[in-house]
Amino acid sequence: MTKAAATRSLAMSRRGVLQAVGAIGLGAALMTPAERALASAHAQDPDSVKLNVLFIGAHPDDENGSLATLGQWNEYHGVEAGVITITRGEGGGNAVGLEEGPPLGRLREAEERTAVGRAGVRHVFNLDEVDFYYTASAPLSREVWGGDALLGRIIRVIRATRPEIILTMNPSAVEGNHGNHQQAAMYAVEAYLKAGDPSVFPEHVDEGFAPWTPRRILRVGANGEGATGADAVKRGYGPTVDADVVFGTWDGTFSERENRRWSAVRDDSVHDYVTQGWHLRPPSPSDPAEIRVNWLTVIHSKSPLSDPRSGDGAALEGAVTASAGGLPLGLLLEVKPAAYEFVAEDPRSVAVHITAPPEKDLPSASVRVVVPDGWVAEPAELSMPALRAGEVVELPLTVRASKGDSGETGQIWAELALPDGTAGKCFAPVRRAGALEASIAPLEEIADFREWTKSIGMRHLDALVPELFSVPQGWRDEEEIVVESFSSREQRGRVSVQVPAGFSVEPDTVDISSIEPRGRESFSVWFENVDTSIPFGNRAENGGSWPVPILTESAGAVAVRNTVMNLVPTSVVPKVEPPKALTGVLDPAVFPGEDLPVDTVWQGTPMGGTTETISGTSRISHDGENLYVFVSVKDDVRGTILPPEDNKRQRRTDSVEIYVDPRGTAPNTAHTFIAGIMPSMGSMTGAPGVGRDRDNHQGEASETAPGMEVAVVMAETEKEYTGYDLEVKIPFVVLPDAIDPEHMGFNVVINDSDTQDKTAQDRVGWSTFPGMRADPWRWGLLRVEGLSDGGSNPKDPILPRTAALSIESPQSIIQSAADGVPLGGAAPARGDLRVDSAKWRGKRLVAKVRTPSAGEVRAFLWDGESVAGSVKQKVKNGKLTISLPTEEKPDSGGYKLLVSYIDSEGRVAAAVSSVS
Repeated sequence: MTKAAATRSLAMSRRGVLQAVGAIGLGAALMTPAERALASAHAQDPDSVKLNVLFIGAHPDDENGSLATLGQWNEYHGVEAGVITITRGEGGGNAVGLEEGPPLGRLREAEERTAVGRAGVRHVFNLDEVDFYYTASAPLSREVWGGDALLGRIIRVIRATRPEIILTMNPSAVEGNHGNHQQAAMYAVEAYLKAGDPSVFPEHVDEGFAPWTPRRILRVGANGEGATGADAVKRGYGPTVDADVVFGTWDGTFSERENRRWSAVRDDSVHDYVTQGWHLRPPSPSDPAEIRVNWLTVIHSKSPLSDPRSGDGAALEGAVTASAGGLPLGLLLEVKPAAYEFVAEDPRSVAVHITAPPEKDLPSASVRVVVPDGWVAEPAELSMPALRAGEVVELPLTVRASKGDSGETGQIWAELALPDGTAGKCFAPVRRAGALEASIAPLEEIADFREWTKSIGMRHLDALVPELFSVPQGWRDEEEIVVESFSSREQRGRVSVQVPAGFSVEPDTVDISSIEPRGRESFSVWFENVDTSIPFGNRAENGGSWPVPILTESAGAVAVRNTVMNLVPTSVVPKVEPPKALTGVLDPAVFPGEDLPVDTVWQGTPMGGTTETISGTSRISHDGENLYVFVSVKDDVRGTILPPEDNKRQRRTDSVEIYVDPRGTAPNTAHTFIAGIMPSMGSMTGAPGVGRDRDNHQGEASETAPGMEVAVVMAETEKEYTGYDLEVKIPFVVLPDAIDPEHMGFNVVINDSDTQDKTAQDRVGWSTFPGMRADPWRWGLLRVEGLSDGGSNPKDPILPRTAALSIESPQSIIQSAADGVPLGGAAPARGDLRVDSAKWRGKRLVAKVRTPSAGEVRAFLWDGESVAGSVKQKVKNGKLTISLPTEEKPDSGGYKLLVSYIDSEGRVAAAVSSVS
């Protein structure tokens, strides 16, 4: 390749901009006057924080699995790490008290700061979004969290802290992934890609935060096989997806600073999350061979990668630290295919991007391109022209995939070798696709995820997302098949659907006459469970996952997509005369229907390995205005008896959950009704605790489900407790939509606790699959007799919206005043917040404060561990006097006055002052 054939431009990272301040030459020439002024301001600010690694998660404790990694990176590689936590976890459980909402969020923030502090992490950025409840829905999480507004706050923190590596959770819509976790990681990926683009949130520059390009993004965890022990990293990881590159750090590394293994330090960190009951978790193994490795999967890299087997710090090399014999630190190397999917013999363009370090020229050099076996790169060797510091070159080539099985993944590597013998390489994942491929139409939220991966050029994140659908036991069900073209030419083909014995599909073969390049077409098929003796749910030997291969013949090859069918149970709801009163005793006249078995193990393993210690049956009926549900529970040990005021988290003790999806089409639980019932509270025979959880209107049933009734009878002999019976009335009017009598979703789950530590160990249910708690499409289906369908009339979800705020967090105020990153990642105020004086006047602290403009001020007297007094006050003209009363004037010194400010536009500031 000739020098003229490459596309070249000049670019400089923010780090390079800051390093170039005061220098004469190219660095200064590349900056605009505004950028030079901004760089100068940062260079002169000793409090400007510079991080190397930034973890982005949803809740306090999400980072726990990586604390041994961050700790040893800090100790042995000088890495400064920080944590973004989108919420403060105010919607989670509380194993040690009755706090909930913002008070619980502040407790969890304190726990997190203590926990991560053990790993040397001093910067925690809580972004003030609400932890509304458990969900598997990323779209619902994004909607509640404010969409792009939150993305802007994340990018502001990245630009303020300038990390080279982003560490996050799994952004993929894989089975069982928490929706908050997934969406937090999706935000992390978007922020990684956009933080360096000056056209994205350009107002940040005016605020003092220039664009910054992180070098690498990794997710915690991996899919495949990896060993434990000191040599596990050296042995490497075997990923399920061949295109994955996985680094590892061993938790058992010895800490000179702590005089013990990092696994033991992490144990202490884990135990710091006491509100979540983690203080009860067992410690790490004492045998080094059994100590875990924290595996990290590369999502994307713009910098050269070292061999993942070379050590616990290999994931840092090329981005944060230099590798032995590697390319100069600051050099960027990126492989950019035009698409993830390559069709055999259909050439696709690929570009290799190289950016010279901000302060170092590069001589001309060669780049070798390595493709999967049998694939062809043209040319296979590229010529990089000499580059000035900060200069960018794009080297184009084409790649053709070989013939072979569709779905196979691999990597395209670019290996840059400089004349001085230093070298480095980076990769892009690729997949061999059929010219045409057909699969089951994805669930709505899976379809949203796939469109997202396509829009950001990260289709490889879909590699492990399952192709799932459900079929009702004994029923006929219509599904859509989608045919997609990955070819650059018009294609025709044939689609065949194969089902296991006991099922039928009609039609099983469909001819596709023509699909335009990269187009789509769809058609309907009918699946039917013809053998009703096949076990439903996960009670089948295959865990309820029935393989349904879909084959597509086109361009002389066959592409196979392996979809998975779940068989869900079905039943009929008879219509009855309304009972005079609920008794908790089974009345065949009220419940003439069949018993629904609620005894399939969903989570845990009942004591003794059987369902003898926890099982149940359920019946359901209706009177035209109400549903009636009867649940009989067989249990051998009574769980924790919670006080009446603790009617909040049903899964911490013995309880029953009743799920209703009125039309059987809910995309997530925000469009369903979920009742949680604890059979006794306050005493062994107290009134039941009844509430709604993670549904259309969460809260105590007296407020969120008026008219709902529950009657309980304890099943016990004179000598022993043997379980309990529940009779429940659920008015139609409290459901989130009108019932579709041909297709109502329903489920029953029993939570069993055999201890007194406020944890439920085992769960059994009627329709049980992994992730079922948040996946309405996996619930059983009911036909409701004697009820007409009046059509859908949905209610908008009423979701928790009250989050713990950084302007009300003393620890956040202290941090923001020190590192200059705005509270909650919000926009900084237009001016300074100052405390001119803070003095005692008897038992009252009097302080004079100056604010940027009118707004609201919160002030806290802080003794280093807790708040001794606080006040909230409006300010009109930028000056105010705060009078903060305390019970008595503290005798000892060391107190601080913490002040936060927020204006009408949501701009914030923080200040800390000593008290005299």
